[in-house]
Amino acid sequence: MKKRKMYFRMITASLMRRRSRMLVALLAIMIGATILSGLVTIYYDVPRQMGAQFRSYGANMIFTAEDEDFTLADVEQGLSYIRDDELVGVAPYHYESVRIHERVVMAAATEMEGAKKTSPFWAVSGRWPQAGGEIMVGASVAETFRLREGDAVTVAYTPEGQLGDAEEVVWDNTLDFTVVGILDTGGSEEDYVYMSLEDMQKLTDKDISLDVCELSVQTTSDRLSQYAEQISEDVAGIHARLVKRVTQSETTVLSKLQALVLLVTIVVLALTMICVATTMTAVVAERRKEIGLRKALGASDGSIIMEFMGEGLMLGGIGGILGSVLGFVFAQAVSVSVFNSSISFRFVLLPVTVIVSVIVTGIACLMPIRSATNVDPALVLKGE
Repeated sequence: MKKRKMYFRMITASLMRRRSRMLVALLAIMIGATILSGLVTIYYDVPRQMGAQFRSYGANMIFTAEDEDFTLADVEQGLSYIRDDELVGVAPYHYESVRIHERVVMAAATEMEGAKKTSPFWAVSGRWPQAGGEIMVGASVAETFRLREGDAVTVAYTPEGQLGDAEEVVWDNTLDFTVVGILDTGGSEEDYVYMSLEDMQKLTDKDISLDVCELSVQTTSDRLSQYAEQISEDVAGIHARLVKRVTQSETTVLSKLQALVLLVTIVVLALTMICVATTMTAVVAERRKEIGLRKALGASDGSIIMEFMGEGLMLGGIGGILGSVLGFVFAQAVSVSVFNSSISFRFVLLPVTVIVSVIVTGIACLMPIRSATNVDPALVLKGE
């Protein structure tokens, strides 16, 4: 116990006597550990953050009918294969041709809360429909019929079997709506009017089947593909497929970003190793006379190695602890500024960062220590 205490006091005193040089080495280790801890935290949190960002570009999976239209019960069966914590939103759609002021318009019936989550990029002037009798119209439709928020509009639907010559058509199904929102996307969505599935059922006076169902799932591309394959195989009447433009873009961006993070981490650790090695080499050069005198008095190479390695490992441990904390601060700042979202501290990174810092420091000390053991006491004591 006394030997350990003496050894600790010896390396601590040695570090304190050369505070300026050791502070440079400690700073280098701390910066390296900060970058390591911060980038690894970002590395593991990037898929979640990027996944959340890509969900703003719309659905990444859709259900379509294999043969005939499918129902909400079929959708629920398909959703049972997807974890609840990965499912962001579900928007089933049923389309019908309706008339406004005797002109044909395509109506889309959906669950509005689900559509909000699967299509967060939709810009709505006003608000989304929240109750029966409320409708949202696309910007093109609003311009055609000169509709604004708060306007009343009557939507007509011709049941099957009522269509004949133009003079004989009977528009016997009508429903009054209030325009509560104008949808502006810059795409084909502006050519539709949007109502709830319940209002569509009242208007058409028939059971509603689904034409398509959009899903936003926050998970890896591999698991997403597994979900699609399993649902298509096990659920009768539903074909699940991925929206390639979203999933492929997400995979490409994630792989390149993670590769960049890994490369930067390796470069920073290499630079840290070089800085520590340079500092320790300078320390050994300063202490050549001391080392020569100790060897002349009978000190073994092992004791000299133990002393210098102890100094380096102590610096590595202290720098690793400080770097772990600063790395989380760095990762938090990057996450908030880039993704506008905070991250949680990963306690497992604390020992990992300290261990890596100690290993890097130990490797960096090998060459200076080797030069220390090669000191010839006879030459040093002669002043050569």
